Amino acid sequence: MTSLPDDLVSLYGYNSWANARVLETLRALSEADYVKEQGGGWPSLRAAFVHLAGATDAWAERFSGREAPRLATIEELPGLEDAARLLLAAEEKHGRLLPAFTPARLAGPFTWKNLKGEARTAPFWVVVRHVVNHQTYHRGQISAMVRRLGHAPKPTDMVVWGIEISARGEPAPSS
Repeated sequence: MTSLPDDLVSLYGYNSWANARVLETLRALSEADYVKEQGGGWPSLRAAFVHLAGATDAWAERFSGREAPRLATIEELPGLEDAARLLLAAEEKHGRLLPAFTPARLAGPFTWKNLKGEARTAPFWVVVRHVVNHQTYHRGQISAMVRRLGHAPKPTDMVVWGIEISARGEPAPSS
C-alpha cells in the first residue's frame, strides 16, 4: 500500500490542530488539576501529556535516523509549558520530515529500537501513521481525565477539524 504525500500532510495538520486543542484545555486548568493523581492508566494529566510529548519527539528522532532509547519524564518536564515546548518542537521536526516521505520510502520497511532496546520492523507507512494514532489514543485519555475533574475538554475529533477548515473555506493542508 502506498500513500500520497498530501494525505500525510493533512493527517499531521489535523494532529497539530488536535494537540493545540488539548493544550487549550490543559492551560485552562489549575496546576493542581494538571498534577493531581487520579489513578487509572496514567496517574495524572501531567503524566499522560508528558508521555504524549516525549513519544512524539522520540518518533521524530527515529525518523531522523537517531535512536530514542528513553522518553522524557515528569521530573524533566514538571510544568505544562515544559511539555508543551517539547511537543511543539517535535511537531516541527515531523513537519520538516514529511516531504522526505516519498511513496517509495513509505512502501519500504522501517526498523527502530523500542524503549527496551529491541529492534522492531514494520512498513514505514504504518509507523508514520502510528504517530498520529498514538497521540489520538492519549488525547482521548486526557479528555476523560479532564472530565473526571469536572471540566469540559475541547473536542479533538477529526471531523470537527474538517468542519472548521471547511467553514473557513480552506482546503485541507497538502504538500
